[in-house]
Amino acid sequence: MNTLLWGLLGSLAAGSATSLGAFFVFFSRDFNRRLYAGMLSFAAGIMLAATIFSLLLPAMNQGGIYPVIIGFSLGVLFLELCDQFIPHEHFLKGIEGIPVHLRRISLFVLAITIHNFPEGLSVGVSFGTDNLHKALALTVGIAIQNILEGTAVALPLRSQGYSPLHCFLIASLTGLVEPIGGVLGAGLTVIFTSVMPIVLSFAAGCMLYVISGEIIPECHREHSAKSTKIWLIVGFILMMYLDNIFT
Repeated sequence: MNTLLWGLLGSLAAGSATSLGAFFVFFSRDFNRRLYAGMLSFAAGIMLAATIFSLLLPAMNQGGIYPVIIGFSLGVLFLELCDQFIPHEHFLKGIEGIPVHLRRISLFVLAITIHNFPEGLSVGVSFGTDNLHKALALTVGIAIQNILEGTAVALPLRSQGYSPLHCFLIASLTGLVEPIGGVLGAGLTVIFTSVMPIVLSFAAGCMLYVISGEIIPECHREHSAKSTKIWLIVGFILMMYLDNIFT
């Protein structure tokens, strides 16, 4: 029960950070696409470092390479199936000259929600390990990138004419999927204690799928490759630093 509670509280805290970022919509309606891409790149760097230092390395230390390969592949396959069978759309794909209707916005919000689930899952799984410090570092890192994600969801909606309150509520709701993932992740570690490396690497596979298949390609649509790399590296360094000071 302690593991489930920690998983719930940690993922709830990280998911709630989305509301902090969404709060900026009350002060601006401008949607700068380059800034949007830069924030996503920074968030991708945080997620990438969290995947390596908080999930993959602990998994390999516990179980070796083969369980990690199995769990990682299952995580990638799971997100691939979600991508294939759950309809969703990114805000920058083909947006030029196309009217944005509620259905299109709904698909965009659903895409962000799919992104958030692996983050909550990762936080929940991390609290199922014996290293509370790494779990806290991961929670803080995910919370920081969720602040950026909240802004990245709310401002595009505001630029399409939605009210600030409407944008804030929608962006905040996208973060509520993280506690669901958090409880699921913590529950998996309780039920499958003997295969913890597979559970950790499963979460890592989900995270890396989102980073490489969704976030980074989205960044390149509106940002130069050089700028994208710089912001990604800065985010990576920040998460690497957080992991170091917490442990």
